[in-house]
Amino acid sequence: MLNVLRVIVQKVNAAKDLQAALEIIVHEVRVAMKTEVCSVFLYDNDENCYTLMASEGLNQSAIGMKLLRSEGLVGQVGLREEPINLQDAASHPKYRYLKESGEERFHAFLGVPIIHHRAILGVLVVQQQEVRFFDETEESFLVTMSAQLAAVIAHAEASGSLTRQETGRATKDTRFAGVAGAPGVAIGEAVVLSPPAYLSAVPDRPAEDIKLEVKRLRRALKAVRKDLKHTAKKLAASLPPEEIALFDVYRGMLDDNAIGAEVRTIIEQGQWAQGALRQVIEEHVKTFEMMEDPYLSERATDVRDLGRRVLSHLQQDDNVEEVVYPDQCVLIAEELTPAMLGEVPRDKLVGMVSVKGSGNSHVAILARAMGVPTVMGAVDLPFTRISGIELIIDGNLGRVYPSPSVELRGYYQEVVDQEREFVAGLEVLRDKPCITTDETRVSLWVNTGLMTDVARSLDRGAEGVGLYRTEVPFMIRERFPSEKEQQEIYREQLQAFAPFPVTMRTLDIGGDKALSYFPIKEDNPFLGWRGIRVTLDHPEIFLVQVRAMIKASLGLNNLRIMLPMVCNVAEVEEALHLIHRAHGEVVSEGMDVKLPPVGVMIEVPAAVYLVRDFARRVDFLSIGTNDLTQYLLAVDRNNPRVAELYHSFHPAVLAALGSIVRDAHAEGAAVSICGEMAGDPAAAVLLVAMGYDVLSMNATNLPRIKWVLRNISAQWARELLEKVVTMDNAFVIQSTMELEMRKAGLGKVMVSARASQD
Repeated sequence: MLNVLRVIVQKVNAAKDLQAALEIIVHEVRVAMKTEVCSVFLYDNDENCYTLMASEGLNQSAIGMKLLRSEGLVGQVGLREEPINLQDAASHPKYRYLKESGEERFHAFLGVPIIHHRAILGVLVVQQQEVRFFDETEESFLVTMSAQLAAVIAHAEASGSLTRQETGRATKDTRFAGVAGAPGVAIGEAVVLSPPAYLSAVPDRPAEDIKLEVKRLRRALKAVRKDLKHTAKKLAASLPPEEIALFDVYRGMLDDNAIGAEVRTIIEQGQWAQGALRQVIEEHVKTFEMMEDPYLSERATDVRDLGRRVLSHLQQDDNVEEVVYPDQCVLIAEELTPAMLGEVPRDKLVGMVSVKGSGNSHVAILARAMGVPTVMGAVDLPFTRISGIELIIDGNLGRVYPSPSVELRGYYQEVVDQEREFVAGLEVLRDKPCITTDETRVSLWVNTGLMTDVARSLDRGAEGVGLYRTEVPFMIRERFPSEKEQQEIYREQLQAFAPFPVTMRTLDIGGDKALSYFPIKEDNPFLGWRGIRVTLDHPEIFLVQVRAMIKASLGLNNLRIMLPMVCNVAEVEEALHLIHRAHGEVVSEGMDVKLPPVGVMIEVPAAVYLVRDFARRVDFLSIGTNDLTQYLLAVDRNNPRVAELYHSFHPAVLAALGSIVRDAHAEGAAVSICGEMAGDPAAAVLLVAMGYDVLSMNATNLPRIKWVLRNISAQWARELLEKVVTMDNAFVIQSTMELEMRKAGLGKVMVSARASQD
């Protein structure tokens, strides 16, 4: 049966359109189950009815006949969302005879629902003349078949609606869901980019001339390095030097002494250049994909893109017709990469969509920095067929609308115009403090990564760094960086923000975030050897890093050290002992430097219940709401199948956040937020109401949050908090927050188009 299922799914996947897919289904299922009838009914939510779309065994004149949502046995299968198995269908009180179908001679009936993402798509039915129940094996097969085909049918339906729009026969707006990558709304023309080459298709092959293969490799590497330099130059006007330096890292990776040397070694062993390149790139991609940190694991996409570009030169496939970009360009790709951004003139790029990837991919991070609305993970989008079509990109909700109706386009155009006007007016807030109307002071800090955009952060009024990821310098090397190397890196960060505080998280590796030179393999990496667990097991690594941080702070005294993923008091005490030891060693070297404040990250559920114990031992606490929400709800936030279950306004998340700040303040410890929640206007209001001292966020969001908080009173926020904490549904809480903020005159900041969809 497994083989039969596999064959049917493969045939359906290869169908040219929805109708062809349905006809394959009814034929193949009828043959596999040896039944006399197989039919597919699809449900239309707008018309609230089922339509017989395909059948083998019933009269073909019945195709197109309709049943109301609750009508007949088909309607009952959909309402109950479970199989109905009858030995004599006509005797059932809900039986509805389809005129001209010829089904009066069939007695046995088995119908199963076709469900995709909790939505009923239709019903799959088999029938026989014999009066009998279908046995358990037959029922199980049909249920399995339905589950296997649900996603295929959903995708085919979406593609079919796109075709109807192209021919002007659309009756409703089609929406494709993804993951919010960068906020904002864009309207423009789709331009689809394809990767220049596919590494996975490259076979192994003996090198006929090793010297020639090495020469071809060097020529290809040189060409790609030149391309990257050109791309960086084109992006220089849009991004600061720190961000542009990422392309220097990529060029360095392609150096003759880096990836080039690894590929050359394999060539010298007898492999041709393309095969050797594939082996090396795939190994590097695996290393990055194993890393637990979403920000770092997404670097696999960048490495894969570099490999593809080198391969394209090796294949001498450079004579591709140049793409013409429209003035309002929405860039689409199966997997967007940073290098692709440089191919579009910045003044023409208004939005982006990536079929693969998450909100933590480097493209999404760059998009947020550039202010380009972006949707990631739009897995159902038939991207190969939308080039040249007008699209609406809703980066707030992660939605894509191809060929929108006049009404929908008009609504979103108004949103775009209001947002542009609103953002332009925020520049005057840069040097103003974030104080509520009733004099509550809130500090707004920024989160930074590898290419820290210092200028952008300070230009937007940042008062410090709430999270600086120190592990990234470890990732771009083939060994642990020395104490001196780390000191220079940290000094640059501390000087740039001085006198504002800079919170440096200690090395956060381990589990499935292993370094290439420090491999870690585990069955369950998310609950494995990671973060503080690794560094405490290797004090030689921890001490070198902490000494480098302390030395880097000499004369600046704006360093704060933060410990990741702590889950018990013993870890904190042991880490504090090592930090005091490192400080003593630095002082003994003759450096007059103060012991920096030390804090912990609250990002696992166990830590929520130990806040008071932690607060008695450290100087501050910071909540990583991304991981805390993910662990509390047991939801992978980058998995589209469960994305709706990940919600920062979940009552349990709000309860945990309230408990943390109360316990921390009871012990006199300052507490901050350094997760994505801090950059959400509605969430920021609740966090201020709870009493958080610092909100740390992406620099792009900082002016918006400052505007909101300067236009509310802390008392109003507390009253709103009291109202929503009694609610038991995250979506109701979010809707309530948005409604109350609009009533309070804060509608400008609520730029999502929720009102037009729900």
